[in-house]
Amino acid sequence: MDSGSRTQHQRFLRLFTTHEPAIRAFVRGLVPSRTDADDILQEVAIVLWEKFDEFREGGDFKAWACGIARFKVLAWLRDRGRDRLVLDSDVVEVIAAQSLDQEPFLQQQREVLETCLKSVPAEERSLLARAYQPGAVIRDIAETSGRSVAGFYQWLYRMRQMLLDCVKRRLAPEGA
Repeated sequence: MDSGSRTQHQRFLRLFTTHEPAIRAFVRGLVPSRTDADDILQEVAIVLWEKFDEFREGGDFKAWACGIARFKVLAWLRDRGRDRLVLDSDVVEVIAAQSLDQEPFLQQQREVLETCLKSVPAEERSLLARAYQPGAVIRDIAETSGRSVAGFYQWLYRMRQMLLDCVKRRLAPEGA
C-alpha cells in the first residue's frame, strides 16, 4: 500500500470508527433484529469504503454514511418483501428521516451518559457493563457480586435510575 492509499485508509477508519455507533443505531432502528442490523452494517461498511473517493473532505461523514445505510436497509427490505415481519419501505423512509433528525440529540445523550458513567465507581461500572453484554447471565453476575438474583436486579434498577436522573439533570436547560 502506497503512502496516499495508507493515508486515505487511515482517514476512512478514523471517520468510520468515530461514527459507527450512530450508524449502527440508525440501522438497528430500521430492522427487526440485531443480527439483521449487523449483517446490513457489514454491507454498509463495504460500500462506504468502495465509495470513499466520492466523499468530500470536510463533509458530514455520518449523514453520508446514514444515507448509504438507508439504501442498504431498503434493499434488504425489498429482498425480504414477502416476510410479514418486515416494514413497508415507505414506513422505513419516515423512520429513517425521523432518526436522522433526532441524531444530534441522541449523540448529546450518549455523551452525557458517558460522563455520568464516569462518576460510577469502577467496580460498579464493570458490573453494569457485564450485565449488558450479549449473552450475559444475570445469575452468574449476581453471584460474583455477592448479591442474590433479586438483589442484583434491584441494584440494576437503582443504577439505571441514578444514571437517568444524572442525564436528565445535565440535559435540563439552566433554571428549569
